[in-house]
Amino acid sequence: QVQLVESGGGLVQAGGSLRLSCAASGRTFSSDAMGWFRQAPGKERVFVAAIYGNFDSTYYIDSVKGRFTISRDNANDTVILQMDSLKPEDTAIYYCAASGPGGRGHVTEARRYDYWGQGTQVTVSS
Repeated sequence: QVQLVESGGGLVQAGGSLRLSCAASGRTFSSDAMGWFRQAPGKERVFVAAIYGNFDSTYYIDSVKGRFTISRDNANDTVILQMDSLKPEDTAIYYCAASGPGGRGHVTEARRYDYWGQGTQVTVSS
C-alpha cells in the first residue's frame, strides 16, 4: 500500500522559511512525477511545484518561482519543498502527490497524480 506522509508545516512570519518533506512508502518514485499542491481556505487546490523525469526536471507556479525549491532524495524516497521568503498569501494546506507509472496529463494537473498525502498546514503571518 502506497502512503505519502508530509511533515514540516507550521507557523512562520512573513519573510521566513519552512521546509516541507514528503516521505513515500510502499513503492519507489525515483523518476516518476512528484508534486506539491496547496489549498487556501475557501479556494480550490492548486499546483505549486513538481519534479519529474530521469534528470529531475522541475516546474513551478509563477508566484513561487525564485522562492520555492523542490528536490528529491531517492535514497530515502522523499521529496522536499524548501520555501523561502514566505508571504501571507502562501498560507494554505500543502499536499504532496505522486504519479504512478504511465501517469497521464501535465505535471501541473491533479489528474497526473495517483497518490496523495494528508496535507500539512502552512501559516504565514504578516
